[in-house]
Amino acid sequence: MGINSVNTNFGALAALQSLNRTNEHLNQIQKRVTTGYRVNDAVDDGAAFAVAQGVRGNIAAIGAVNQQLNIARGTNSTALEAATSISNTLIKIRETATKLADSNLSTSQRAQYNQDLSRLVGEINNFVSNAAFNGTNLLQSGTPVTVIANVSGNQFTLTSFDFSAYVAGNLTTNIVSANAGATFLSGGFASAETLVSTALNAMGGDARRLNNQVNFNAALLKASEEALGYIVDADLAKESARLQSFQIRQQLGTQTLGIANQNPQSLLGLFR
Repeated sequence: MGINSVNTNFGALAALQSLNRTNEHLNQIQKRVTTGYRVNDAVDDGAAFAVAQGVRGNIAAIGAVNQQLNIARGTNSTALEAATSISNTLIKIRETATKLADSNLSTSQRAQYNQDLSRLVGEINNFVSNAAFNGTNLLQSGTPVTVIANVSGNQFTLTSFDFSAYVAGNLTTNIVSANAGATFLSGGFASAETLVSTALNAMGGDARRLNNQVNFNAALLKASEEALGYIVDADLAKESARLQSFQIRQQLGTQTLGIANQNPQSLLGLFR
């Protein structure tokens, strides 16, 4: 049997302790509902938060890698478009040079075709000089360009070519005779065609590798984000149900504490 005392209200103390526990749980649930996280900081769950921070770091690193790879894709794509335009122009140059290899051309006709040839070579020079993206031109330096490929620090190499010195250099000529036209087609021009074909093949392969790596990194990023969600995300449907439950318990605890605080008043009736 409990002690009836006005000095220590045992019922109120028990009710207050229960209410404090209820308020503590209610604050945790409200934090989860507000933030959407089951683990919002190290206070919630130190081990899970540490793991989550590591996953977040990995997610940030993958995003940074793909950002650099996308810049590389732009660099490669720009050069590839320029090389394709150069290849198309070489077809026109071959057509013009073939006409110049005809010994039946008059001097006036030969001069006109040579003007066309010079114009086409000028177009190639223009394509080469405008093939830069983000300050990098894969058709001018001939020096391979590297970019980070994954979070382990592995590098991806973009093939580069020196079109300025080789392609355009082998096309700058004046075909003054049919023999010169035939020599042009079988000499420097053929070498230029070979280099452009090699470049198209190499840069096309680089484009596929870049796309595959970006897609692979994107898949890793998605998987990492899902894993992070499993670790830290709150089940809002479950937390909503718990929130209502603890709100009711809070109301009942408050009422219980109020009743317990009234008990000492009933002892006054014993002295009447």
